[in-house]
Amino acid sequence: MFTIEHEFDATVVTLVDEGSETLGEDVIIHAFEECVTLEQHCPQTDRKMTVTLSIAQLNDLGAALDLPEGVYRLRQAAENVD
Repeated sequence: MFTIEHEFDATVVTLVDEGSETLGEDVIIHAFEECVTLEQHCPQTDRKMTVTLSIAQLNDLGAALDLPEGVYRLRQAAENVD
């Protein structure tokens, strides 16, 4: 299950783990104009852990989800100028 909320400066997506015997903590994703942050509570340390991805890293991650094992570099498509 997930929720989507639009705030003033970000879109917030919350991923809720359900249906498993060992449920993971919710993951909260803040999508800003310049970066994306992922937050998750760590029960071992009782702290919120945060990872920040640049937009370029997020684009690489999106592409990586559909590619086989290997090393890749994304390139911008050339624009057609008429």
